[in-house]
Amino acid sequence: MGLAAVRGLALALITLPGSVLCLVLSLVSIALIPIGVGIVTTPWVLTGVRAFADWRRVLAAEWGGVRIPPAYRPMPKGANPWTRTFGMLRDPATWRDLRWLPVDMTAGFLTALLPAVLLFYPLEGFAIAAGLWRVFTDVGGGTYWYGFVPVTGQASALGAGALGLALLFVAHFYTAPLLRAHFRLTRAVLGSNQGQLAERVRVLTETRRDAVDTSAAELRRIERDLHDGAQARLVAMGMDLGTIEMLLEKDPAKARQLVAQARQSSADALAELRDLVRGIHPPVLAERGLGDAVRALALRLPIATEVNVELPGRAEAPVESAAYFAVSEVLTNAVKHAGADRIWIDLHHTAERGDNGMLRITVTDNGKGGAVIGAGSGLAGVERRLGTFDGVLAVSSPAGGPTMVTMEIPCALS
Repeated sequence: MGLAAVRGLALALITLPGSVLCLVLSLVSIALIPIGVGIVTTPWVLTGVRAFADWRRVLAAEWGGVRIPPAYRPMPKGANPWTRTFGMLRDPATWRDLRWLPVDMTAGFLTALLPAVLLFYPLEGFAIAAGLWRVFTDVGGGTYWYGFVPVTGQASALGAGALGLALLFVAHFYTAPLLRAHFRLTRAVLGSNQGQLAERVRVLTETRRDAVDTSAAELRRIERDLHDGAQARLVAMGMDLGTIEMLLEKDPAKARQLVAQARQSSADALAELRDLVRGIHPPVLAERGLGDAVRALALRLPIATEVNVELPGRAEAPVESAAYFAVSEVLTNAVKHAGADRIWIDLHHTAERGDNGMLRITVTDNGKGGAVIGAGSGLAGVERRLGTFDGVLAVSSPAGGPTMVTMEIPCALS
C-alpha cells in the first residue's frame, strides 16, 4: 500500500513537468520545420520523447505489471536530418507519443496522484481528531471542511478522524489497483494493436531465424565434439583391441598393458559423452527442475553466490532449458568480466488472473558494471535465446556497478 502510494507520488511529481516539457519542445520544433530550424532539432526532440515514453514503459512493467511494447519503425543508420525528421514524423508511433503527452499531464497526473492522496489524506483527519482542528479553524476563519465533514468542535473533529480511518481502510485495498489503472491508461494511449502485431511479427521473424541459426550451430558443435572426442577415442580403442587380439598368444604382458589402456580409453570416452549430454540437457534440470539446476550452477562458481527460488511448479522443458542456459551464460559473463566477489540470483513466477504468468529471473553482481547488450556479446545470445519464447532481457549496469540482468519468459507452471 505505502509503496504504491510513494511510487504514484513520485510518478506524478516527475512526469508532469516531463510531459509538459516534451510536448512544448515537440510542438515548437515541428512548427520551426518550415524555416529549416526544425529539420535539425526535431529528430533530437522526438528521440527524447521516445526515451521518455520508453522509460514509462519500463515503469509500467516493473511497477504495474503492464507491458507496453514499443512499435517504432527502425531508422536507417547514418541518415541525414531531413530523412530522420520526416521518417519519424511518418511513423504512427510518433503521433501516439505526442497524443499521449497531454493525456499524461492531465488524466495521467491525476491517476498517478490518487494513490498518494488516498493514503496521505487520512493523516489530516487523524491530526484534526487529535486536536489540531483549532489550528485549522483559526486559519480558515470559521468552519473547516474535511471531506464532507464540517469541523466546528471536538465532536465533529472525531467524525473527521472516523472518515480518515474509513479512507485508510479503502486505501489498503485500492492504492495498488489505482496505480495499475494509471499504467493501463498509459497503455491505452501509447499501445497500438496494429503496432503490437507488426512488432510481434518482426520479433518472431527474427527469433525464428536466430533459433534456426542457433540450432544449426549447436548441431555442428555436437558433431565436432563427437568427431574429435568420443569417436576418436572409440576408434583408438578398436585399434587397441585388434592389437590385443594378435598379442594374446605372442606377448601376453603387452596384451595386458593394452587392455588397461583400452579400459582407460573407454572411461574417457564415457566421461566425454556424459559432458556432451550435460551440455545438451543437464540431468539435474530434467530430474529436479530449474531451481535445483541453478543452485547446482551456483555451487560450481568460484564466487560466493546466493540463490533464492520461489517456483511453485515447473515450466515446460524447452522453457526450463532456455532459462537454465541463459542463467549459465549470464553467470559466465559475471565471472569472466565483472570482477565481482558476490552474485545474487532470484527466480520467481508471477501470475495474474487471465494469463499464464511470467517466469522472472534476476542475476545481480557487485562488479565494475558497464555490461551492454551488443552484437557479439554473450548477452545478445541470451536475448536471442529468450526471444524464441517471447521472453525479454533487460540490463542495468552503470559504470562502477552493480550489474542487474533481468530475464522474463511468459509461461505457466505445472
